[in-house]
Amino acid sequence: RYMLGLSAVPAVIQFLGFLFLPESPRWLIQKGQTQRARRILSQMRGNQAIDEEYDSIKNNIEEEEKEVGAAGPVICRMLTYPPTRRALIVGCGLQMFQQLSGINTVMYYSATILQMSGVEDDRLAIWLAALTAFINFIFTLVGVWLVERMGRRKLTLGSLTGTAVALIILASGFLLSAQVSPRITLNPPDPSHQNSTCTKYSYCNGCMLDPDCGLCYKLNKSSVIESSCIPVDKDSTMKAAWGRCSNETVFKKEDLFWAYNFCPTPYSWTALLGLILYLVFFAPGMGPMPWTVNSEIYPLWARSTGNACSSGVNWVFNVLVSLTFLHTAEYLTYYGAFFLYAGFAALGLVFIYGCLPETKGKKLEEIESLFENRLCTCGMSDSDEGRYIEYIRVKGSNYHLSDNDASDVE
Repeated sequence: RYMLGLSAVPAVIQFLGFLFLPESPRWLIQKGQTQRARRILSQMRGNQAIDEEYDSIKNNIEEEEKEVGAAGPVICRMLTYPPTRRALIVGCGLQMFQQLSGINTVMYYSATILQMSGVEDDRLAIWLAALTAFINFIFTLVGVWLVERMGRRKLTLGSLTGTAVALIILASGFLLSAQVSPRITLNPPDPSHQNSTCTKYSYCNGCMLDPDCGLCYKLNKSSVIESSCIPVDKDSTMKAAWGRCSNETVFKKEDLFWAYNFCPTPYSWTALLGLILYLVFFAPGMGPMPWTVNSEIYPLWARSTGNACSSGVNWVFNVLVSLTFLHTAEYLTYYGAFFLYAGFAALGLVFIYGCLPETKGKKLEEIESLFENRLCTCGMSDSDEGRYIEYIRVKGSNYHLSDNDASDVE
């Protein structure tokens, strides 16, 4: 109850913050409150000259209001107009790869992942999970500091690269644990005379992957001895259904150990390292950047629809990845599941490198031009960022200025 109640604290702080949040100048201009819009825009720009930006916003809104009056649903117009279609693909793709890289698997199942890696103490696993959540919080704040210094594109690429590496470390930890998995040395007869699947396993790793089984064993220094794979009790996963580990009080006195959902291993630290590195890299970039970019890349007439579509994609893949994680781990093994997420992260890198343009420092009125070329050329290289094609209108005709001509025009 305390854990659930504490979540109300940041909600209250956020609500109080909203009371001091100024309205958007664009929204105020749309509502005819032009003087208030100018005042807020001046405050946002530090009392700099705002006339040019104000006129640009006003003209853009007038053009977009004409667009809104066009026939057909907004989503259809977005899909048939190439710049907004490309922006929508980029926005939805970012949200999809955010989830396919496994973030909510890590957040929802962090304590379970740590237990599966070999952390035996339930309380320790919960505290370590709290540590990973705190790291996510701290490095999200780091992302706030980095976003205007590195730019959206570089920060997202760097974040996803580190995320993929961390997933490989996490998967490698589980792979190492599987390779040194203790051998099952005892196969006691089942007194209930039921055909249990637990007796078919020769190693702890197979026993761990079966949700109906657990490992009963003794320790000789750091070595596992007298181990047996036994059905888990139907009422509690803390003990076996029968045999040496069926009475929790007795088996602890006899120096017996019961392991459900994990195997004793010296490599449990690699999972904690992988989880920490994962959040260190994910939180500053791939955490906030899909939401940041989606708030910037759509024109005003398409913004609400574009954000709704991308948010829908985010939640669809959130549910898909979260619901399938345990089944994926069962069929592909735990290391296979994390290698799969690392593969998705690598695909996301290719997508972001080719399709995501840099929106840092761009006004909303300039964003649309970034998506006028083909999708695979939207993410232009740093060397191209300073190049612009300039045109002048001479008696109703467009005239392209070459680089030499452009230098002579004031």
